[in-house]
Amino acid sequence: MGTAAAEVFGEAFHSDPEGLSRGPGRVNLIGEHTDYNLGFVLPFAIDREVRVAFAARADRKIRLVTALAGQVFTTDLDSLLGVHGWPGYPLGVVWALGELGVDLKTVSGFDLGIDSDLPIGAGLSSSAALESAAALALSSLWGLRLDRMELARAGQRAENVVVGAPTGVMDQVASLFGQPDAAIFLDCRSLELEPVPLGLADAELAVLVIDTRVRHDHATGGYRQRRAECEQGVAALGVGSLRDLEPDDLDRAASQLDEVVFRRVRHVVTENQRVLAAVRLLRTEGAGVIGELLDASHVSMRDDFEISTAELDLAVKAARNAGALGARMTGGGFGGSAIALVSCGDVASVSTAVTAAFAAAGYRAPEVSVATPSAGASLLGRGAGPGGEVQGP
Repeated sequence: MGTAAAEVFGEAFHSDPEGLSRGPGRVNLIGEHTDYNLGFVLPFAIDREVRVAFAARADRKIRLVTALAGQVFTTDLDSLLGVHGWPGYPLGVVWALGELGVDLKTVSGFDLGIDSDLPIGAGLSSSAALESAAALALSSLWGLRLDRMELARAGQRAENVVVGAPTGVMDQVASLFGQPDAAIFLDCRSLELEPVPLGLADAELAVLVIDTRVRHDHATGGYRQRRAECEQGVAALGVGSLRDLEPDDLDRAASQLDEVVFRRVRHVVTENQRVLAAVRLLRTEGAGVIGELLDASHVSMRDDFEISTAELDLAVKAARNAGALGARMTGGGFGGSAIALVSCGDVASVSTAVTAAFAAAGYRAPEVSVATPSAGASLLGRGAGPGGEVQGP
């Protein structure tokens, strides 16, 4: 796909790029809507990604093109805000790098050609993948010395301020810090992180991604409302964040909050506990025993946080009935994907069962694939950026 990004670049700009970068999507194994509540998450980078072909310009102009859109979007370094649609993600990264101290008056403009095999709106964080790939490209072009966590925060700021999606930092961290066969255990308050080996191949297990093909947009609607409800809970309970609450605090919360806000708070508090439990089990017994936690996470998102859909619920139910060890929706909700932990020998039968269940319900056929925990974002064939590595295409 690096070649595809270069071809998109060449067709649009009639020249060759100077370099390539890649940003993988992510699957969140467990820990949903806990990141912006400063809690715990356990995502991993996957083997589907956004790739960016890039080159510097001699002026301040910015030109962007994607394989999907085709038409070149043109602006400049002085006109980064007020942009709608996909250009807001890379332009938002530029703006956020300026917030981090990069002098945007002294850097060059650039051309980007973008290609992806990540479905948009599927809950696999195509937006953070694009932000991460763009951040590495700009770091290379401009000779920046920012570390990967600073680039992750730049991606989050781009999403929050320029795009208008009130997300946490989990997606960008997963895309930038992913490791093969490992999940990233992230404390979203301290930003301390630790790879947690998954050992899927040795255990003969696989993570199925069931893309319901029901699309969502976190810049609008329910996601924003859920975050506001969490903030209501914080204010009413007089805590710094929902991270500060333990299960023993839920009785007090129930007495002080209305029913809806209480259920939102209960999800976050119990989901944090499920992440911690999953990490303990992965370290001591392996991935084969976390299925019940995945199931419980889905029930909590369905009933307490109310972010599931009929299609996501059916994907989870059909996978479990067909032999999955555990299943849950993944991502921000209101559409997107579910994941199922399955034995490698059951991949085909679970996939078939889910597809048949969707057909019987009259739903659009899902896209079912295996997600492989993979390395984080990198430069392809140009001088090393943050993290120091250069990987061949």
